[in-house]
Amino acid sequence: MSFTVLLAAPRGFCAGVERAIRTVELALDNRAPGDDQPVYVRHEIVHNKVVVDDLRARGAVFVEDTREIPQGAMAVFSAHGIAPSVREEAAMRGLVTLDATCPLVSRVHAAVLRYAARGYTILFVGHAGHPEVEGVMGEAPARVRLVQTVDDAEQVVVPDSSRVAYATQTTLSMDDVSAIVDTLRRRFPDIVGPQAGDVCYATTNRQEAVQALVEQHGADVVLVLGSPNSSNSNRLREVAESAGARAYLLGTPDELDPRWVAAATRVGVTAGASTPEHLVQGLVRRLEALGADEVQTVETRIEDVFFAPPPMRSRG
Repeated sequence: MSFTVLLAAPRGFCAGVERAIRTVELALDNRAPGDDQPVYVRHEIVHNKVVVDDLRARGAVFVEDTREIPQGAMAVFSAHGIAPSVREEAAMRGLVTLDATCPLVSRVHAAVLRYAARGYTILFVGHAGHPEVEGVMGEAPARVRLVQTVDDAEQVVVPDSSRVAYATQTTLSMDDVSAIVDTLRRRFPDIVGPQAGDVCYATTNRQEAVQALVEQHGADVVLVLGSPNSSNSNRLREVAESAGARAYLLGTPDELDPRWVAAATRVGVTAGASTPEHLVQGLVRRLEALGADEVQTVETRIEDVFFAPPPMRSRG
């Protein structure tokens, strides 16, 4: 049975991810001739196994703790951001550092610091254990409260309801953020925060594109390329399901189960912000082998954002 493939646009790499990957590549390329010392990366540079494995093959070594990095070595901080304590540890160990934190995540860090300096309690909307959340909360641990659900928003306690601010993890679902923030605004009428929230442009654009695949172009199945630990990829699958489609998250084209598309007439394809385009094209080829006779691109927005790589910091 033939079917149509609908390619979401935008999809895949965002400017922050491209900057982070380029940062590691530059660190590897700029080693002196004959220097085979590894470039250490704290945490996965982005949440995509294919990207991480490719960089590992070129000489990158991924660690979860700065203390695993030899003194004086070169270290890259991932796109998700870090707490000040990590930066301090790197300085104590004399590491040469490159900070690949996405500039949009850095903006959230800066906002939390500003609110904390003014004596506010900051309610941070995010998922426990995510590296972005750990980094942001590390800026002012005594003043930041994590809010993960609407129920959390209903129950969170603050010392002064007139001095409350909020910020949000950049990779969340727009619907999740809006429901929680609406609850916080109802409970704390004086709450302050970003007018449009902190969900980044790329997260927003990719979720809008998935909604368009289903609601405007009739995709009955949506395939999302992205790693299981990628927050924004998981949110894309959830958005597609909320819009009414069956949705599946797969790390590579090889994970496609033909049964998922056996009865489909229009199959949507998208990719999380950490997913390289060659995986998308590989998935399209698999779908063509299964009977896809037409591939259409559904473009909802044009992205032209660029972030320059960060400067290298000296030891200490």
